[in-house]
Amino acid sequence: MEKRIFGKTGEKVSLLGFGCMRLPLNGPDASCIDLELSRSMIRKAVDQGVNYVDTAWPYHGTGGFTQPGASEPAVAYALRDGYRDQVHLATKLPTWAVTCQADMHRFLDAQLKRLETDHIDFYLVHSLKASSWAAMQEHNVTAFLEEARRDGRIRHAGFSFHDRFEVFKDIVESYDWEFAQIQYNYLDIQYQAGQEGLKLAASRGMGLVIMEPLRGGFLINHMPQEMRELLAKVRPEWSLADWGLRWLWNQPEVHVVLSGMTAMAQVDENLRIAASSRADGLTGEDLAALDQVRAFFAKRMKVNCTACGYCLPCPSGVNIPTNFTVYNDYFLIDSEESRNRARFLFKGFLKDEERADKCVACGECEGKCPQGLPISREMEQIATLFCV
Repeated sequence: MEKRIFGKTGEKVSLLGFGCMRLPLNGPDASCIDLELSRSMIRKAVDQGVNYVDTAWPYHGTGGFTQPGASEPAVAYALRDGYRDQVHLATKLPTWAVTCQADMHRFLDAQLKRLETDHIDFYLVHSLKASSWAAMQEHNVTAFLEEARRDGRIRHAGFSFHDRFEVFKDIVESYDWEFAQIQYNYLDIQYQAGQEGLKLAASRGMGLVIMEPLRGGFLINHMPQEMRELLAKVRPEWSLADWGLRWLWNQPEVHVVLSGMTAMAQVDENLRIAASSRADGLTGEDLAALDQVRAFFAKRMKVNCTACGYCLPCPSGVNIPTNFTVYNDYFLIDSEESRNRARFLFKGFLKDEERADKCVACGECEGKCPQGLPISREMEQIATLFCV
């Protein structure tokens, strides 16, 4: 697998990174990670060249973002027996739980223990947007990062991002960041930081980590048949995952693409794709086909939700991502059959207490949503469509 120089850090990172926000489960809630399967998946990926493993404080949690989730300890378990030394380990400072600079040191020290390591290779200030960046500046986060680098607790400092390009530009130009993590895929080229942000960061010598490369599985699970047929005509040997990942690796500015793999078959497929991908590997015909897919979705997408789950748990019990998935499905294909299927899914996939009409518009979810979606307003629209 190709490894690219990770910007000004000088480190070599694998094209494929293992994202640990959606590890496989063997129990009723997100904290019930299947430790043995997760370990086997991560170790297989590392054995075949993956050297970037990404986690965060709240991943696989059940007590809200302020409480530690199960992902970091699961990653530590997987990286025992010498595997820790074979990877660049990334985790993130939970900005929403920081009230002073002392909190930053407290969280980092706790993460080092949870990850069973004496240093974090790539430490990110998590989920920056205009409001959280202002708070981090008030608490002098850059002084914290400098101190943590000097004392060896972290090797390289970066941030993950969810806001407009103008905010991204301000953050990038405010500090000598070594890398950034952005949402980017062939649908989201002008969304949040987007392609403009990618180019800006690259021009400053920063490493680029890509999250949501398949839009939380949307580009596979919700691809209409006519678009599947269009892509298959151009590249019959490629899967839908091939299209999404190869489009990203086609761009030399992209260093590592995170995939949240939940099954061994996904590990195998992603390793196969990464092994034969390269910069400038797509043809004009390939890119034109993806332009058609992008135009198709732009006309039909109602809500730009990636099903990341950051909005959960809802105090009223509403399953926000699934409501949005069904809502988008309703409009994805212009046929009564498709609309009937969405109605069936709304009743079949959602318990009564999880449905949009149970939303009380408290707004708690909107403060957590990385996409800045007007969730309460959209829930009202969904309730009108499906529940009236």
